[in-house]
Parts: sequence; structure tokens; C-alpha cells
Amino acid sequence: MPEATLAPLVDIGANLGHESFAHDLDAVLQRAVDAGLRHLLVTGTTASASQHALELAQAHPTLLSATAGVHPHEAQHCDEEHFAIIRRLVSSPQVLAVGETGLDFNRDYSPRPVQERIFEQHLVLAAESGKPMFLHQRDAHARFFPMLKEFRDALPRNAVVHCFTGERHELYDYLDLDLYVGITGWVCDERRGQHLLEFLHDIPRERLLLETDAPYLLPRSLRPKPKSRRNEPCHLTEVLRTVAAAIGEAPEVLARQTAANAVRLFQIPEQDWMKAKA
Repeated sequence: MPEATLAPLVDIGANLGHESFAHDLDAVLQRAVDAGLRHLLVTGTTASASQHALELAQAHPTLLSATAGVHPHEAQHCDEEHFAIIRRLVSSPQVLAVGETGLDFNRDYSPRPVQERIFEQHLVLAAESGKPMFLHQRDAHARFFPMLKEFRDALPRNAVVHCFTGERHELYDYLDLDLYVGITGWVCDERRGQHLLEFLHDIPRERLLLETDAPYLLPRSLRPKPKSRRNEPCHLTEVLRTVAAAIGEAPEVLARQTAANAVRLFQIPEQDWMKAKA
């Protein structure tokens, strides 16, 4: 079990509706709380997954909130009926962001023109709803960034580039738009995440967010290694430890900063833990 942090943590992206959590979600949430997490956003990736994310948030209203959107992998399955569901879900007070949405040209599970059309629909919805965006981009920066830049002034509540794994120039493009940047256990992977350590310090402290993307991206630096390859929100402490070491910050200070950032971006309803002093 990871040690609890000295300050509250917020996991801005956990896929708790994933089938791997169906049998022990209560235990997963308890381990998260024991590790210092005080709020988690449950990620919506399809109409049905977004509905389930909202139901989980309603069942655990002080600990969980939700996002609602269609992942670019699923864009080809998003017709008018499905997007009408997303629109309805976004109107719920427990849904704090529009997404997960964006572009993914790495695997092209959905045709690129379809991805772009559905992404634009989400951009319009975010502008109309006034809620922030939870964004996904992989191997699509050359198209993703111009689309996002075109809509940036219409997004009063800003956005987070979730699970940032890109290069320095991509980071600077997002920072030029004053976006938030989400860092996951990718940064703990010595095979593919080490380049991030070179420029994490370039992310302004007030724009940095932490997330697990559970059950994916189990931090490879965890010791001892979990028997299961499933990632859990409680392992956000390892992401915190790695990022804090890379930027030369005390983990408890970084925990409180990133939690405050999450509260600001998503307007998480005020709770007692937010009033505590570091």
C-alpha cells in the first residue's frame, strides 16, 4: 500500500467504470483515500461509459466527479443520438468537464475526418456549456493544435491536455494557449517516458495536474511491484514522487499545488479538505 501524502491529492483522470474495477471498486476507493486522495474524476469515453461515470459520481458524491465525452477511438460510433446523450450528461452538475475528446492518429481506430468532426462537436459543446475540456492527443499534434487554437478564445473555462506524453515543442504550444497539462505514470516508465523529465520544470506550477489513467499506465517504478498489472488511483503517489523529484519540489507541496489547480480548473465543489493548511 502506498504511503499517504502529507497533503490531499486529486486524480483528474481515472477510468473507474472499466470492467476490471467492477468486482472491488469499494476497496479500490478505500485504498485511494488511505493513500491521500480526496477527489477523483471518472473519465467518460463513450455515451454509455459517460453515463456510468456519472452514476459512480452520484453514488460517491464527495469523492468522485465525472467527465462526459467520446474518445477519438470511438468517434466512428458517435452518431447524433449518442452525442445528444453526451450533451445531456454535460448539463449535470456532477459532470465537471467535456471529454475525453480529441484526436488519436497513432492507431486510427476511427477515420481521421470522423475524429476531427466529433472533436469539433465537443469544442462547440464546451463553449456552449462553459465547462472545461478533458483532451486527448496522440501523434496528431499538427492537426489537433490548430483546431484547439481556433476555439481557444471560446473556452472560458480552459482545458487540460490529459496524459501528456509529447515533445517539448508540443508542450510549449499548449502553454502558449495557457492550458493545463496532465502527467501520468508514463513519466515513471524508463523505456518511453524519460524525455518528459527533461522539461517537466517548464510547466508552470499553476498549470500542472496529476492523474493515473487507471487501470492503464501502472507506474513501472513502483517498488515492490504490484502482483496485478492493473493501475489504481492509490498509485498516484508514485507519479507525485517522480514528478516532485524531477522538478525539485517537496511532494507535499506539489500535492497541494496540483490539488488546488484541479479545484480551480474543474470547480470541484468545496469540501473540508480544501480548507486545511499544508
